[in-house]
Amino acid sequence: MDTNVFDTLKERGYVYQLTHEEEIKKILNSSTPVTFYLGIDPTADSLHIGHFFALMMFRYLQDAGHKGILVIGGATALIGDPSGKSDMRKMLTKEQVAHNVEEVKKLASRFIKIDGDNPAIILSNAEWINPYSYIDFMRDIGIHFNVNTMLAADAYSKRLEEGGLTFLEMGYMLMQSYDFVHLNKEYGCTLQIGGSDQWGNIVSGTNLGRKLNFANNDERDIMFGLTCPLLMTREGKKMGKTESGTLWVARDKTTVFDFYQYFYNVNDDDTEMLLRLFTRVPLDEIIQLCKEDIRGAKRLMAYEITKLVHGKEEADKVLKTITEIFDKNKIASDMPNFDIDKKLIESGISINDLLFMCEFVGSKSEGRRLIKQGGISLNGDKIEDVDFVVGVGDIQDGCLILKRGKKNYLKVVVK
Repeated sequence: MDTNVFDTLKERGYVYQLTHEEEIKKILNSSTPVTFYLGIDPTADSLHIGHFFALMMFRYLQDAGHKGILVIGGATALIGDPSGKSDMRKMLTKEQVAHNVEEVKKLASRFIKIDGDNPAIILSNAEWINPYSYIDFMRDIGIHFNVNTMLAADAYSKRLEEGGLTFLEMGYMLMQSYDFVHLNKEYGCTLQIGGSDQWGNIVSGTNLGRKLNFANNDERDIMFGLTCPLLMTREGKKMGKTESGTLWVARDKTTVFDFYQYFYNVNDDDTEMLLRLFTRVPLDEIIQLCKEDIRGAKRLMAYEITKLVHGKEEADKVLKTITEIFDKNKIASDMPNFDIDKKLIESGISINDLLFMCEFVGSKSEGRRLIKQGGISLNGDKIEDVDFVVGVGDIQDGCLILKRGKKNYLKVVVK
């Protein structure tokens, strides 16, 4: 047993909100295993960066010797969590949810141990919610929820402001709260973990457990809640959003190359945070590397996160591809350079405008002609679409490599 796992989590930036800080620290740092759970709703057939942040915390607790349960919301996904939403989620069919449950199970196994020593238990809450009749559920569980209190919670107050809160969504908190109570009763689960957007639901679960224990004269252990912060950039933007949408774990939704590039191209100021959260590199080494070699730190961070999510083989393939791009045709290190403001790339710029701006073509008409003839390449890839837009995902090691014809190269340095 690792008797310092709580301190490790706090030091590396995982700990955000706690229902009982001292008690949680005591049980997690003890030599007695604690049973904990994390819930994920399969509202899509993949996971995104926010999910694997919480799954990393799950793995830390597993590695420390604690017993983990992953609950995939086969029932709750049919309702939809209103937390953080200004409008009602799109309702999924039962068939879609069933498909998503299986896909999420496969992807989650990349992060947590599902076999070998101390394997996680993976459950769907449809197992215990679906058989519960509506009348019995409302009599047993609904009676312990005060509507005024629920409406004051962020999950509902924001939706209420929009004037679109439905009775269907009101049931979500009851169902998730009951998950915790069920797991406590059947598996001795005493701790729920999750992202900070789940704080209201987690607290309601601990409160429901307390009320039921009191009503039944039951002296079960106190139920605790612990959240990690939402992943935000230093600029206050939600991390994991790209020009094409969400950064997914599934390779058919986000290629491994694009996944690596996303992290390599994050702001320098976010590098240390990501190294703390998604690698096991010692903190003193992280701090020193970020201070002395930020580009090296970003390469390490992007590689390690890609390896974590997609495996070493895929991560190595990305590095090989990048190396080939920059070594292709033995491009000289002293090739002509042109500096460009990163803001222009962040907002997206057409390939032809970029060629003309960098004076790599004499006119835009020449640029269009060369593109259509297949005479222009970007980072080793031939560009044949005049409307192709160059974005931050195309930046390689802080620059863009343009090629005209067979021998003309230009290194566009993005600053």
